[in-house]
Amino acid sequence: MMKFRKMCSSRGFTLIELLIVMIILGLLAALVGPKLFKKVGFSKQKAAEAQIALFESALDAYRLDVGKYPSTEEGLKALRQNPGYETWDGPYLPKDIPKDPWGHDYVYKCPGEHGEYDLYSLGADGQEGGEGENADIVSWK
Repeated sequence: MMKFRKMCSSRGFTLIELLIVMIILGLLAALVGPKLFKKVGFSKQKAAEAQIALFESALDAYRLDVGKYPSTEEGLKALRQNPGYETWDGPYLPKDIPKDPWGHDYVYKCPGEHGEYDLYSLGADGQEGGEGENADIVSWK
């Protein structure tokens, strides 16, 4: 009878042991989770900066061919579809114009207030200004 009792007790975990492990995992997630979410916001900002840099290169190639940057009305679509210029040699981007990492359209204005054109993302909140993840990602800085 002792052998049977010893075998049964060493086969699994008790409910209390499982609860303790779950509490420890919950505490670890509560401590580590917020730090990981900050990294997600930072990486979205870096992705927006990289996309804006790609647009800037495409806009420069467009300007070399056409002789001017696309107007505000033509927008970034002119990098993919010829707005009617004979010297257009695009498409200047390999894929369709992506939205920013937060799902908003990039803002393009030509002529711009800060240079020949202004190109920017409105950040996580989709509104001008803001701080942190809500800050605008701009081409002129």
